[in-house]
Amino acid sequence: MAPSTALSNAYECLQVTENEGVVQLKLSRPDRLNAFSKTMHVELKQALKEIERFVGLRLLVLTGDGRGFCAGQDLEERRIPEGQPKPDLGDSLKNTYSPLVKRLRKLPVPVVAAVNGVAAGAGASLALACDIVIAKRTAKFTFPFSYLGLIPDAGATSTLVRAVGQARAMAIVMLGEVVTGEQAAEWGLIWKAVDEEDFDAEIETCINNLTNRPALGLELAKRSLYRAMDNDFESQLELESQCQKLAGRNPLFWEKVQQFLDKK
Repeated sequence: MAPSTALSNAYECLQVTENEGVVQLKLSRPDRLNAFSKTMHVELKQALKEIERFVGLRLLVLTGDGRGFCAGQDLEERRIPEGQPKPDLGDSLKNTYSPLVKRLRKLPVPVVAAVNGVAAGAGASLALACDIVIAKRTAKFTFPFSYLGLIPDAGATSTLVRAVGQARAMAIVMLGEVVTGEQAAEWGLIWKAVDEEDFDAEIETCINNLTNRPALGLELAKRSLYRAMDNDFESQLELESQCQKLAGRNPLFWEKVQQFLDKK
């Protein structure tokens, strides 16, 4: 698709804003704690397609409207009339949640989750699929799949274990435990938890920090770090060499070096 210089905001379940390359994507079904609906899935697919080809994109911030981040799947849409066939949940994942989290991982800019309230089920999975997660201390992360006889999805079986280890991941999933933002930060599940009154300022600080760094370096770092868990040591060394070669060709690198030397 051709590059774009404008983003649409004609959505029913999303709010999309942009300022100097920083795009905020806000899930907006506040009356349902921003739970996923069919319409939201369709709109997210469209919005992310536009964001991917947006000229000058530097950063994506994902957050929720109102008092919640995202309550996961809207179970009202799982209400099936008597006599109608039940949906194949595996196919549903392949068509909705899996492509969504893959897109976030492949986006060549940092993706910041600003978790302003409850993040449950696929909503928690969505937050953990982002590169940097900042939450209010009182935010709640919960994976209540075991109550329904399901397993965590949207990548959470991977992100949970890698972030907090096997023992904690097992308990969080099987017991359906609620993890506060403060606990999540202490356990390494997220980057940082802050008081409610400091939340907006912390997100702004993070945005300013990232946008003041060379974009190519952040893109290559993101690519390298996500490959690290799967690569053996020698493969990762080779990837580092390839990425550093690209980074070293960036004129901004040499400008930064010269700035450092001039200061010194």
